[in-house]
Amino acid sequence: MSSNIVVTTWSLEQTSAADLLPAAAPDGDAVRIVRSEVPSPEFSRFLYASVGGDIRWTDRLGWSHARWREHLERPGVETWVAYEHGTPAGYVELEAQDDGVVEILYFGLIPAFRGRRIGGHLLSYGAARAWDLAERWEGRPPTKRVWVHTCSLDGEHAMANYQRRGFTLFDTEVEEEPDVPAPGPWPGAQLDTPR
Repeated sequence: MSSNIVVTTWSLEQTSAADLLPAAAPDGDAVRIVRSEVPSPEFSRFLYASVGGDIRWTDRLGWSHARWREHLERPGVETWVAYEHGTPAGYVELEAQDDGVVEILYFGLIPAFRGRRIGGHLLSYGAARAWDLAERWEGRPPTKRVWVHTCSLDGEHAMANYQRRGFTLFDTEVEEEPDVPAPGPWPGAQLDTPR
């Protein structure tokens, strides 16, 4: 018999580019943020599983290659990847919606890169790209609103990071969900443990 857990979901928004309060970039030039311009289901699934594996991101794990490709090829969907010394550290996925709205669909860091001052910078950069998204997509209206949701299963600093970047709360929902174990970055495989 499966059990349920209570999950709180918070939705936050910015209604002007002036709402964005950028975080300082990490010192030096070790961290770069680059748009993944060629839709790659393999790479996007790697990012999704690697960032969300320990915090119960499971919605997309069953997606087929074709479904990933269809999603990534939609006009107005962008993936921005943070690299530290050439290694993927985390990502932001944006989706243009109707009437000048852009949602930050996914944002996060691979566990090994958390706590290294990359998250605030990556979120700042991703939100700025949400605000100027129409400049890269012909026919898209200028962005009027950027929104995101986070939940009580996400990283412990997620909500505070959004608020420090100038996002304000506009909705809270509390629901019971099945208590699904976190699959880890390699669903179905055990993580190596130090000896």
